[in-house]
Amino acid sequence: MPEVQGRLKLKYDTQIVSEKFQKRDIVVTIDETTPYHQDILFQLNQKKCEIINDIIVGEVVKVSYNLKGREWNGPQGIKYFNTIEAWQVCKV
Repeated sequence: MPEVQGRLKLKYDTQIVSEKFQKRDIVVTIDETTPYHQDILFQLNQKKCEIINDIIVGEVVKVSYNLKGREWNGPQGIKYFNTIEAWQVCKV
């Protein structure tokens, strides 16, 4: 499984999307020591929303994640959506 290490930049509140689905977004800054650092948005789902409760913004973390994508056929035609779904976040 892919993983990346970086500094936790932001953690948002959990959003209740429906009775059966909740999500929480976090932003992790990677390549921090270069002039080209990247702020990556990860999504936590369901019970995984709680795994960052004890991690403080600014701490270095390791994120294990899955890449997910889907096709949606709407009124304007076919569109594609991607999600970087974190399933584990640990302090380094």
